[in-house]
Amino acid sequence: MPGTSERFRPRQMPLTDLPAGSAGRICSLQGEATVCARLREMGFCESAVVEKIAGTGHETLLCQLAGTRIALSDRAGAHIVIEVIHRAAPRNAR
Repeated sequence: MPGTSERFRPRQMPLTDLPAGSAGRICSLQGEATVCARLREMGFCESAVVEKIAGTGHETLLCQLAGTRIALSDRAGAHIVIEVIHRAAPRNAR
């Protein structure tokens, strides 16, 4: 059974796995240094909040970051590790 601190730790995942309509806080950028540097130049920095507007793990991702919509390749999105802070409501929920 996980300890108390593990049960309340936010779930981390690549941005590509975040459901559309959900938001997450960037924990880290992992992978190729040149890609990570370019992502930081675009504003994808640790602690920034990003909302995934559309896209799945195998197509272009549309994100909102600091009031700006940005399209990313799924390859670039896989370098961004986020923790979920807001999940999208299920489609049939009202």
